[in-house]
Amino acid sequence: MSDDDPGVGRRAVTEAEARRASRGWWDQDADAYQAEHGAFLGEVEFRWCPEGLREGDAHLLGPVAGKRIIEVGAGAAAASRWLAAAGAEVVATDLSAGMLRHAVTGNTASGVRVPLVQADAQALPFPDESFDIAFTAFGAVPFVADSAALMREVFRVVRPGGRWVFAVTHPMRWIFLDDPGEGGLVAVHSYFDRRPYVESTAAGVPTYVEQHRTLGDRIRELVGAGFVLEDLVEPEWPDDNAQVWGQWSPLRGRLFPGTAIFVTARP
Repeated sequence: MSDDDPGVGRRAVTEAEARRASRGWWDQDADAYQAEHGAFLGEVEFRWCPEGLREGDAHLLGPVAGKRIIEVGAGAAAASRWLAAAGAEVVATDLSAGMLRHAVTGNTASGVRVPLVQADAQALPFPDESFDIAFTAFGAVPFVADSAALMREVFRVVRPGGRWVFAVTHPMRWIFLDDPGEGGLVAVHSYFDRRPYVESTAAGVPTYVEQHRTLGDRIRELVGAGFVLEDLVEPEWPDDNAQVWGQWSPLRGRLFPGTAIFVTARP
């Protein structure tokens, strides 16, 4: 998160600005994102994070066979296809038509087809208590201005006894610059500065917006929505993972966490 570029910085944005920026960014970046990360993510695979943690090993969602599941912010929907192959009934949603285009391609190429729905995570087009499990791996949650409202919306569509599990950039990473090298080991920002990271055009129009919340903020959002926190997973960097993904790298990953996965349940 460098402040060297005058079009980059931390400042307040409206919910409408954040929504427009996210839709536009992911529509335009979808091809490049898949070209860079598609091989790592796979077509029928469920990786929670750049550290490479697989749901097949972690079982954070619990038993999935026969469960009705929604992926919120699915991207190319590789995780949804993995769940479908494991016997779940899955619906994959995303705000970006560009990312869903890659989800269609993945459905066709893999032969594992999951329903795809273009939807805002804060206004999911499903009745109350429609799903046993909701999840997302870096989708939706970091990109909305009112993430507490998103938690309430997910609570609405999850059945009592169901789960909501989501992965986001570990909040402590916001102390540092987005530098996978030694420059990313020096604290330069306040952990308590909750202004979003914003990239803008020369005219000041936001083109990319990512929100920061502290660990305490996230817990209060979840509890306020009605969820019970069961676990907070901070994946360690595995010795066999040599890839650099943005600000994630072996150097930083072996020193401090890059991902936080919140495992919650609706009572």
